[in-house]
Amino acid sequence: MTPTETLQYFESRQTAIFDAIRDIVDIESPSHDAQASRSVADLIEQWTTALGDIATFERIAVDDGDHVIIRAFVGDAKPTMFLGHTDTVHPVGTAIQNPTRIEDGKFYGCGIFDMKANIVLMFEALRYFVETGTRPSSPITILLSCDEEIGSHTGREFVEREAANATRCLVFEPSQNGAVKTGRKGTGQYTIRAHGAPAHAGLEPEKGANAIAELARHIDVIHAIQRPEIGTTVNVTTFKGGTTSNVIPEHSSCEVDVRFSSSAEGERVDREIRGVEPVDPRVSLSIEGGINRPPMERTPKVVEMFESARTIAASFGYTLDETQVGGASDGNFVAALGVPVIDGLGIAGNGAHMLTEHVLVDDTAKRATLVTLLLAN
Repeated sequence: MTPTETLQYFESRQTAIFDAIRDIVDIESPSHDAQASRSVADLIEQWTTALGDIATFERIAVDDGDHVIIRAFVGDAKPTMFLGHTDTVHPVGTAIQNPTRIEDGKFYGCGIFDMKANIVLMFEALRYFVETGTRPSSPITILLSCDEEIGSHTGREFVEREAANATRCLVFEPSQNGAVKTGRKGTGQYTIRAHGAPAHAGLEPEKGANAIAELARHIDVIHAIQRPEIGTTVNVTTFKGGTTSNVIPEHSSCEVDVRFSSSAEGERVDREIRGVEPVDPRVSLSIEGGINRPPMERTPKVVEMFESARTIAASFGYTLDETQVGGASDGNFVAALGVPVIDGLGIAGNGAHMLTEHVLVDDTAKRATLVTLLLAN
């Protein structure tokens, strides 16, 4: 098929595509809900079985649900990796406030944009090759984790395992106004705790060691670590401490959010945060946490892959732009292994993690065409 004919193929399948999106979105599957996660995995297993013998299905049970791995068109060559997740941020019952529906060219639903509609997109690409009797240019491995929204604490192992054998990775996270993501910042989360000594605030305050005062001295020091001109941000985001108004506070803590564009910057920030020392020798400081995800850097291989995607998009009159963002995804883990990544391949839309979450109806067939042609080339 020509690119235009491929687009027409997906346009003819829009009703079936929307039915599949509705089916998976209507299974509410917030992180930590293992039963809901396994219900989504059951549906995906049905879709895999319907493809016939070109695909195999595997599920990996963990405390939060099931990670899912699908291998399609297996051969001697290294695969293209599809990456996504089945968990959402919305508690069960949120669908009452944002029911699955189409209004004014927008397809609404909890988790539809981030990123359940895009799981359907993956399967539509596989179905295309089955129905046309053709094959993609390489085998395909799909990994859908069940804990991406809560840090990928169990999913990371499998993301890195599958990525180590892949030639490239397509991440189906939401797009940024239709633009794919060729760079993402790395992230770090820290908790800094101060432990002082309590005393009566009126009778003998000098016998106390003020944990709040100690930690407050370090806020400007922590903020000074950032270098926003090169994309490094460091921000104290919560601060708490004390027990009651007439006691010198024995304990205090703050959380620190870190974003960085290069591995070297992540290492520098980590080193400097861990180097913070107490001013009052009677107060001790402890630092918990660390770097959660490495950066997804815009390497020459990533640029080459994006330019190829943009050329493919233009072949059927579709404009594709790129962007770099501060948020991280599981694609960051893949990029750290040296595998070129394009992220944000999901259907255009808006409202991630919000009650207005939706994808654009008119973008669905175009995005499916782009993904399929990327696989064919």
